[in-house]
Amino acid sequence: MMSPKQISDDRGSPHFRHTPFQIIHLIGNFFRIWSVYSMYRYLNQTGAPVVLFLFCCLVPSSIIFLILQKPWKGRALSNQQIVPSLINGVITALYFILWGKGLKSCGPLRAILSEYSGAVLGVLSGVLYGRRGHVWKKVGGLIAMLVALFFLSQGWATSTLSPFSSKDSTEIKEEEVLTEQALGLMGMMIPVFAGILSALRRVIARRVSLKNQQKKRLHAITITSATCFLFPVAMWDLIIGSSSGKTSELPFSAWAFLSTIVFGIILIFYVDNIAEERLHMVFSSPKHLMVAVLGFGIFEATSLERSKKDSSLKSEDPSNGILGNDFDTSPILPI
Repeated sequence: MMSPKQISDDRGSPHFRHTPFQIIHLIGNFFRIWSVYSMYRYLNQTGAPVVLFLFCCLVPSSIIFLILQKPWKGRALSNQQIVPSLINGVITALYFILWGKGLKSCGPLRAILSEYSGAVLGVLSGVLYGRRGHVWKKVGGLIAMLVALFFLSQGWATSTLSPFSSKDSTEIKEEEVLTEQALGLMGMMIPVFAGILSALRRVIARRVSLKNQQKKRLHAITITSATCFLFPVAMWDLIIGSSSGKTSELPFSAWAFLSTIVFGIILIFYVDNIAEERLHMVFSSPKHLMVAVLGFGIFEATSLERSKKDSSLKSEDPSNGILGNDFDTSPILPI
C-alpha cells in the first residue's frame, strides 16, 4: 500500500503534471482531424471553390483572434516583430491555398500526414549546418521520410492499395477504388509544399516572438494578414469560376464552417501552443506525429460505428435520397 508521501511525490512528478496537457493535446488533434474530414466531405459533395471556402472561414477566425488577443493593447510591438508577422501572413495564405487544394485532390489522410513533410527542412538543416556527429543517422532519417512520402503518393497509406493488403479485389467497392487511387509523386507535391510552408511559418513565428503572450498577439496579426492576402485570390477564383461556367457559389453548411473555424483554425493553434510551451513538443516531432496518428485512429474507429448507423438508416428508409450526406446544406446561396 502506497503511503501518502509517495502519492504526493507521484502527483508532483513531471509526468503526472503533464498528463492533463497531453489529454488536451490529443482531444484537440482529434477535433481538428474531424474538421478536416468534414471540410473534405463538404468540398467533394458540393463542389464549392476551395479558396473561397477557406477565405470565408478565415474572416471570422481573424476577427476572433483579434478580439481575444488584442494586439493593439499592452506593450507596443516593434517593427521587427510586425513586419515579419505580415510577411508570415503571405506564407500562411499560400499554405492554406496549397493545403486546401491538396486536401481536395489527395484526401484527408495524405493531406494530414503530408503536413509533417516540413520536418525534411529540419533534417536538411541539421545535416548541412548542424554538428557533424551522427550524420549517418540524420541522412538515414531523411531517406526514411522521403520513402514514406513516396509510399503516400503510391497509395500505400490506404488498406486497399497497400502491397500487404489481404483484401480481395472483388471485395473493394468501386467508390473506394476511385477515392484511394495512386496519385503519383506530382500529385503529392501540393500537400508536401503545403507542409514545408507550414513548417516555415512556424519557424518565423518562433523567431519573431520572444514570449508566449507576444506569440499569440503576433499570430492574430498573421491570420489577419493572411485573410487580407487571400481576399484577391478568392475573388479571382470566384470571377474565373463564374466566367468559365464552373460552380462559383458557396452552399452553406453550419457544421463544415463551424468545425473548420473553431477546431481547424482557432482551437488547434492554442492546443499546439500548449504542446510547445508545456510539453516541449514541436509540430514536426515524432511525439506530435504519434498523437496525430492516434487521433486519426480514434476518428476511424468512431466513423465505423457512424457508417453502421447510416447503413441501418438507409436500409430502413431507402426512399430517402439525402441520407448519404453527413451534414445538411441549405439552398445554394450566391456570394
